[in-house]
Order: sequence, then C-alpha cells, then structure tokens
Amino acid sequence: MMLSLRLRFQQLRALSSVAPGISRLDSSSDFLTQVPHRKHPGILRLKLVHLPKEAQDAAQILLKECTIRQMQERVHSLENYLWSRKRPAEDKDLTAQAVKLEQEFKASLEYSTDLNNTKKLEENIKRRVLNTLRKNIYHWQPLRFTDELGLVYLAARFDGGFAAVIRSLQEIRKRLPEFSPKTLLDFGSGVGSVTWAAHSLWGDSLNEYMCIDSSASMNRLSELVMRGGSESGNLHISGVYFRQFMPLSPKVQYDLVVSAFSLNELDSFSEREKIICALWRKTGNFLVLVENGTREGHHLLMEARETILRGGDKEIWDPRPPHVFAPCPHQLPCPRLAEQFQVPCNFTQKYKPLDLSWNQPQRSEKFSFLIISRGCVGGVDSLWPRVIAPVLQRPRHVHCHTCSADGNIHHEVITARRHGRDLYRCARNSEWGDLLPVLPPETSGSEETENCNES
Repeated sequence: MMLSLRLRFQQLRALSSVAPGISRLDSSSDFLTQVPHRKHPGILRLKLVHLPKEAQDAAQILLKECTIRQMQERVHSLENYLWSRKRPAEDKDLTAQAVKLEQEFKASLEYSTDLNNTKKLEENIKRRVLNTLRKNIYHWQPLRFTDELGLVYLAARFDGGFAAVIRSLQEIRKRLPEFSPKTLLDFGSGVGSVTWAAHSLWGDSLNEYMCIDSSASMNRLSELVMRGGSESGNLHISGVYFRQFMPLSPKVQYDLVVSAFSLNELDSFSEREKIICALWRKTGNFLVLVENGTREGHHLLMEARETILRGGDKEIWDPRPPHVFAPCPHQLPCPRLAEQFQVPCNFTQKYKPLDLSWNQPQRSEKFSFLIISRGCVGGVDSLWPRVIAPVLQRPRHVHCHTCSADGNIHHEVITARRHGRDLYRCARNSEWGDLLPVLPPETSGSEETENCNES
C-alpha cells in the first residue's frame, strides 16, 4: 500500500515539472501586495450576468403583448437552428466535390460502347451527383426578419447574446481601465444587445451608438426596447442612431467596432472578407467579433483574423498595424486548427435569462470571440497564457490547459512545491477563460513590452 502511494507521488512529481508554457509568476507589478490570490489581475470572468432592468422590463412588455402562437416551441426551434447553422458552401468547393463524385461514380460503372447507352450512363451519373450534393451539402438560407420573427429572436437570444458580448467587452474594460470610448459602431445590431452591453460598461463616456442592421423590422424592435416597450417612450440610451447600411466614408472611424453573431449572415467568403475589411477600416481602437462557440463560429473568427493580420485591405487609411488583443496571447496561427479533431476555442458565461415560463433561473452561454486592436496596446498581461478549458482542481495540484505566447497548447500540472505557493494559488482560483499571471521562460516583462511597442 505504501509502495503504491509512493509510486503515485513520484508520477505526480514527474508530471508537475516546469513545462515550457509556465515558468514563474509575473511579479513585475507586485499585484499580490494589493489583492488576494482569488482576485488576481488575470481573472476576467463575470459571476452572473443579467440584462439591465430597463431592457428586461421592455422585453417583458413586448413579449407579453404579442399574440404569437406556440411561442415556446418557436423559440427553441430558432435557438437550435442558429446554433447548428453553418457557413454557405462556396462555388469552388461545390465544383470540386461534384468532380470528385463524378469520378467515383464513373469508376463504379461499366460503360457500354453503344452511344445511346453512354448518354444514359452520363445522365445517370449527373443525376446521382446532384442528388448526393443535395443530401450532403448544407442548404444555407438568409434569415429574413419580420416583426413576428424579431420577437421570437428577442425571446431566444437577447439575454444570451448580451451575456456573450459583455463578457467579451470585459476583456478591454478589465485590462485597459483607462480606455473610455466615445463612439461605437455595431454591425448587425439586431435587438441591441451590443448597445446595452457597451452602455453598461462605458455609459459615462459613450455619446454615439451607430447601429447597422439590414432589417428594418429589427431596427424598429431595437428602438422599441430602448423606449421601454412603447413607441411614445423616451430613449433610455441617448445618442443611438439606426441605419440599414454601413456609412460610406472610410475616413470616419469609431473607437469601438463590434459585430456579434452576424458573420454567418453573409452569403460568401468574398462578402465576409469585404465586410471584415470595411469594419477594420472603421476601427479606431478595437474591433470585437463574437460568434457561437461552435466549430463554425470559431472558423468564422479565424477567417476574419487571417484577413486582417495578412493585410487583405487595399485601402489603408490608418497605418497602425493590427494586433490580436484577445483571446490569443500570440499572433501565430491558432493551434486549435492544427489539431486532428478541430475543437473550437470557446468560452462560457453564466447569465440570468428573461423571466419567461420555459426559462430556467440560470443559463450558460457558450461563445467564441476575437478582439483586434490598432497597434499593440496591451501591457505585460498580453503574454499571459489563456486558460482554454475547465480548470481541474485536485488534492495538492491543479490541471490547466492553456494557450501560450509560443503559439502552442500546454497541459500544465501545477503544484505549490514545484511552481511556488503564489502561482499554485493563482491557478487554483482561475477558471476557464481567465489569464494566468505568469511569464514564459527566460522572458522579462520589460523586454516583451518593448517588443510589443516596436511591432
């Protein structure tokens, strides 16, 4: 018995050796003299998010007054549809798959020398290729929002979308408390989740909210919510403007540009690339993109990340280079895409849903996000590894899966004996989505900050 226990301890010591992703606690700011371990500066999570009272009351009024039949079933159906939605298939991909299928079918059929039979076989192959494509290719359709569908979307996604957006914006608010945006551009504004989230964080400084949505019905609904559910009510948030099209002038920039759950509404990669370049052109400080925490959502964000980082926009009005602010602690390709089974990089946020009969008291929103800044504005915390999975707390050790500054994913087993009491306690108080306040090996905070500024 004692021998087996000793063997297990020896195995644990071997596992908990200092790994490349974690070396030592970042004590450059001496933060532990100001806050306890449970409040270390890498903690970015929000405990329980809930919509502002004015937004909740307005949504309740609108949903109570509506006469939509089978509302609960329609809400659940829309939630499932939006979560499982995929990108539209590209023409070149369809052509490649059709050619491949045609070759496979030809190889499996014996051709007759008779001309008529040959024509029949070719028609048969063509029919089989089309039928196979119809069955296996995702049939993307644009969402056409009517007044009725807008109310269903309000009940389904207003609270969860708000939770994902405010958690994403919390990255900027927590890491750069001095940032005070004055203008906001919200592309694909929908029911106004971004405006409410931004107002909750920076209501004192924001004086212009430009909400862009191609649906006039959604713009009307968003304005109704801001008026408390009544057309005659006063706007709770001042300085809000609704448009159906993007402002034309490329010289007009906004301090904060946000697009939440909108990229999948664009019908092709070229259209997404065009919009991403236009949004980056409009960005004065930060571009924030939020999507579903699915594989499709993650791929959409990585498309946008690559488009911006490689400089795909030919119209350069602002020479400041793009820099990935969050969640990646590096500018390298996403290591999740290099895995055999491409698991999406996503995070969760607990929130209190709208007070509807079918809703539970508490729900959790799973989402992916990307924040790109004009120039490198982060301090030494931009090097801290990101916790990308639930932290497993075990007796005397902690398991952390992190994405680190070297562009790799690490599985760290942290113990007080090997890594120090402070690092161990910081890791034990961290959760999925937080940053671990540690530095890579052989790296000082001042050196990295200088490199960041030079880039």
